[in-house]
Amino acid sequence: MEIIMIVLAGILFGFAVYNILQKRLLRIIIGTALLSHAAHLFILTMGKLKRGAAPVLVDGTENYTDPLPQALILTSIVISFGVTSLLLVLAYRAVKTNGTDNMEELRGNDHD
Repeated sequence: MEIIMIVLAGILFGFAVYNILQKRLLRIIIGTALLSHAAHLFILTMGKLKRGAAPVLVDGTENYTDPLPQALILTSIVISFGVTSLLLVLAYRAVKTNGTDNMEELRGNDHD
């Protein structure tokens, strides 16, 4: 199961990099969202899903789950939601102001 998750994280990283290198703003934003999802899956895979008791240490508890990967992923989800929202608002404003979302046209020319 871990191999499948690792391969899926790699595929998501690949699609994310491909989308980030595109010329359209919306594809770049989709690429950043995919990159964050790939990072979530990577953290979950490296944290190794363990089954056991709740992470409350009392006498006699030997097998318990590690809450750190879930806490890191939850924090990352909140941050990626904020970044995606900010990028969408900036892209909307750029398209409304300039009339295009093509990065080549937004860059301008040598005379500007």
